Amino acid sequence: MERRMKKTIIASLVLAQWFSAQAGPAPAAPSTGLDAAQIAALREQMFEARRTRGVRVKDLADVKGARHNQLVGYGLVVGLNNTGDKDTVYSKQSIANLLLRYGIRVPGAPDGTGVSSKNVAAVMVIADIPPFVKNGAKIDVIVSALGDATTLTGGVLIQTPLLGADNKVYAVAQGPVSNNSLMAATDNAAVQVNHPTTAQIVGGALVEREIPVTLVKDNAIDFILREHDFSDTARLAEAINQKFPLSTRAVDGNTVRVEIPEDYQGAHIDFIAQVQQVTLAPDTKARVVINERTGTIVATSPVRVAACAVAQGNVVITIAKGGNVSQPGAGATVGSSVTVPADTVTITEEGGNRRQLVPFRDMPTVEEVATSLNALQVSPRDMMAIFQALKQAGALKAELLIK
Repeated sequence: MERRMKKTIIASLVLAQWFSAQAGPAPAAPSTGLDAAQIAALREQMFEARRTRGVRVKDLADVKGARHNQLVGYGLVVGLNNTGDKDTVYSKQSIANLLLRYGIRVPGAPDGTGVSSKNVAAVMVIADIPPFVKNGAKIDVIVSALGDATTLTGGVLIQTPLLGADNKVYAVAQGPVSNNSLMAATDNAAVQVNHPTTAQIVGGALVEREIPVTLVKDNAIDFILREHDFSDTARLAEAINQKFPLSTRAVDGNTVRVEIPEDYQGAHIDFIAQVQQVTLAPDTKARVVINERTGTIVATSPVRVAACAVAQGNVVITIAKGGNVSQPGAGATVGSSVTVPADTVTITEEGGNRRQLVPFRDMPTVEEVATSLNALQVSPRDMMAIFQALKQAGALKAELLIK
């Protein structure tokens, strides 16, 4: 207890010294009994601990079996203000069949050739049903026009069964649709806000059949990483084994199988909750994502660009490796010569206007290159082409995704 208290006091004093140094000159701090190298090492350990603060298993992986399921159905939206289907055969047939169910026979039934109503639209209804949802629960649905209706605003979806992939009814949807859209038109102009032929009904479907969920198989539970990564799979298995020894093994690139200990037999939910709270430091993939439409570039921290030169239109980019030599002063008896990296990024525009950018101590990151390009107002299309060229030349050390 005394040693732990001493370490705590020393750590507090180190932090106090560091914050004082950041704020400016301050009175001398009490002596910690540590030399400068030990203080620097302790400070580095504290910062490393903060940097590698763990991420919970529940934020990286899902439990196999606890999955959503998709539902779909065909229905009619009624009550439209002359904005429904104009001359769609299946809409007419659906109206005729609907009326026939209530004992009303219309001319041309069941083909619907005698039906004409612009206040009705044929729609497809989709929904996602989460795991563990019970009978009577409500889920949201999305309604989309199937025919040539111009808007679903103000309409009401009549009772529509929602089927799963096994063609069984799992929910029934009904209610007024909402799409927050607005459309106004004249003979020569039209104005539209949001998409008028797609709408939603919040809590618009009642669950009628539960979907069975199987979490445990052969006394084991599988955790599936949301992104395939061998490093994260191995780290996940190691982290769980630290809490539940000899219980976990990696099955493949994104699956970890955990054996249920004897202490948790019959308490599977509690065991899953305990595993989901385990923390680990996940690996980060080097990846660059470019959205050409918006000009957005997102890059992860490990991304680096090797020495190269790229010409695109009237812009020439040169990334060169370099270094400076740092050596002890004259008469020094301790120390040695050290090479300090000093890579540079240079951009030359047509016409000889040469601009020297920031020197980098390491290989320049893709964020710094992108910032330089944005400063020159390079178009998103040119920027995308530049990064494609970097990738093809092998200079971009990352996965490149273009949206």
